[in-house]
Order: sequence, then C-alpha cells, then structure tokens
Amino acid sequence: MYYRPVKIARLTLTCLGALVVILAAVCCSDRDADRNGSSVLAVVGKSQLTRAELSKALPLGLNGADSARYASAYIRRWVESRVISDLASAEIDMHDIDRMVNDYRNSLIEMEYRQRMADAHSVSEIPEDSLHNYYVANNSDFVLQRPMLQGVYLKVPDNARNIDVIRKLYRSDKQADIDRLEKEVLTSAIHYDFFRDKWVDWDQVESHIPYNFGSRPDEFLRGRDHFETTAGGFVYLLDIKDILPTGSIMPFESARSLIKERLNARKRRIYDAGLMDDLYNRSLKEGKIQLFVDLEP
Repeated sequence: MYYRPVKIARLTLTCLGALVVILAAVCCSDRDADRNGSSVLAVVGKSQLTRAELSKALPLGLNGADSARYASAYIRRWVESRVISDLASAEIDMHDIDRMVNDYRNSLIEMEYRQRMADAHSVSEIPEDSLHNYYVANNSDFVLQRPMLQGVYLKVPDNARNIDVIRKLYRSDKQADIDRLEKEVLTSAIHYDFFRDKWVDWDQVESHIPYNFGSRPDEFLRGRDHFETTAGGFVYLLDIKDILPTGSIMPFESARSLIKERLNARKRRIYDAGLMDDLYNRSLKEGKIQLFVDLEP
C-alpha cells in the first residue's frame, strides 16, 4: 500500500488575551509554500484549513490556554481526517461512496419535506369527544404501572409556631378549614400542594419526601389515610384522600395527553400517505416520471 507523505510543520500557539493566533507552515513538494501568507494553517492534498475556519470552530468562553489546546487538537483532527480520506480514496470505489452520499442526501430532503408538510397541514386541535371516545375504546392501553393518589402534601419547618394548627387543618374536608389552612401555610410552609381534586403519580409525591417507602408502594399505601415524618429540620405531611393502585386504568385526564399524541401521530401518517400518493400521481400525469415496468398496486 502506498502512503503519500504529508509534511506539517510544528504549530506555534500564542495566546493574546482571549484570541489565539495560530501560525502554521505547511510544506508540500508540489505547492507554493506561502499559501496566501499566514491565513492558511494546514494543507492536505487539495484541502486547506484557514484561520477563519478555525475561529468559527472555537467554542465561546474558553480561556487562552484552553483555546490553544482546543485549536491544536482541532487542527490535528482535521489533518488526520483529510489524510485518511486522501489515502482511502485510492483504495475505495468512490462511485459507491458517491451513491451512498446521494442516497443519504435524498433521504434527508425527503424527510425534511414530509415533516414540514405534515407540520403545516396535519396537526389541528382534536375535539374533546374524540379524545374521550378513544379513551373508552382503548382504556386497556392505559394501565397504571405505579399507583396514583389524591390528597394534600406539605413541608413545614419543625419549629413553625403554627405546626400544630396545620396538623389539625390539613386533613379536614371542611371548606372553612381548607381556607384557613391556605392562610396558615403562607407564613410557614416551604411546600404546599392541594391535589384532592386531581390524580397525581405516586412517584411525584414520593420524590418530595425523604423517607424509604420501599419498592412496593401499593403495600405502603394500602389502608393509609395520612402519613407524617420528620427529617432535616422539617415535618412532611401527607393526607391521602383516595388511591388508584397499580394495574388500575389511568384516569382520563392523566391519559389525555398520551391520547392526543397518538391521534396526532395517526393524522400525520394518514396525511403523509395521501401526500405521497398525490405527488406520485401528479408527477405521472405531468410526465415527470417514466416507468418501463408494471408496478403492483
């Protein structure tokens, strides 16, 4: 195998504030040594790396020493990639490479066009009754992998002057007590979440409480209507109004976003299929396509 020698002089890196000036002398037997002065940093075969290209590649915010190291590594990688490409071009059938590059380019153009057309035409607001009908017809697709619950969660400093009042109020269902609780937590609570009117994933609640609940949350929650623990100078209070155990059907409101994604994806597929058929048939009619074989329907 023949390796073409490439001579690259040692690079001298000088830091001037945040700007790194890199001087490179590149020698090739069949090329002018000057290369437009110092604007050219390296040459391999027919490729050349300029100072402007290097400047664009340098990340913002690097100090002088880091910029010098990055620049040196970048030039080295640039040279190595061109050397390999230069040598490989003599060993590899470039017609195959050109074909693969062209196929990949066409694929990118096709995907980009289809995506833009789908974004512009296929996505619109889905009626609420369509979402609900899909939920009813496919509720077996929305089985809970973890429990959900409704209730109240608070994180309060253990030395809060009104901690006992909060303990009394946070489990009450009376509207007057709920209203008073909201006033009390304004002066004391670090975190207060009232979710008796919506379902919340257990993971979301568990992540706020520094307590080892174990790997089987259903067993922990079964039969409980409240929980309290103290850690790190805070009291964590959890009122449990209701529980949906693992294996239950996800509530519609929780499944709503998933259903919307599915229906939008279906609309995209339908639109995309119609788009491709329309483009194909129109191109045939306009003579842009010539087929010399019979295609199966």
